[in-house]
Amino acid sequence: MTLTIRDAMPGDEPAWHRLWDGYLDYYGVTLTPDVTANTWANILAPAAPLNARIACLDGRPVGFAMHLHHPSSWVIGEDCYLEDLFVDPAARGSGIGRALIDDLVTLARGKGWKRLY
Repeated sequence: MTLTIRDAMPGDEPAWHRLWDGYLDYYGVTLTPDVTANTWANILAPAAPLNARIACLDGRPVGFAMHLHHPSSWVIGEDCYLEDLFVDPAARGSGIGRALIDDLVTLARGKGWKRLY
């Protein structure tokens, strides 16, 4: 099995919704459809600080790491905040969550973000 991690793309919307619904269900949270639509729109908006990395197992999305970057009050530069992390229950236990975090560390370093939290 091959794991790849990449930025979310418009065609990921159905898979992201499936994963997002699982994430919300895990936390026992219900959001209105307009909040979910706004979240997805922000993930894709180039000017928005919210982004998502998608983990794909053999091409099938099985997890996400939603993150945002912002100016820091602790250092000169920007920080990266890992807001939401989710792996499909059927794919858990295979290191995908850890891979998403490691990917975000690499991404943050590459973008010059000072801290990841």
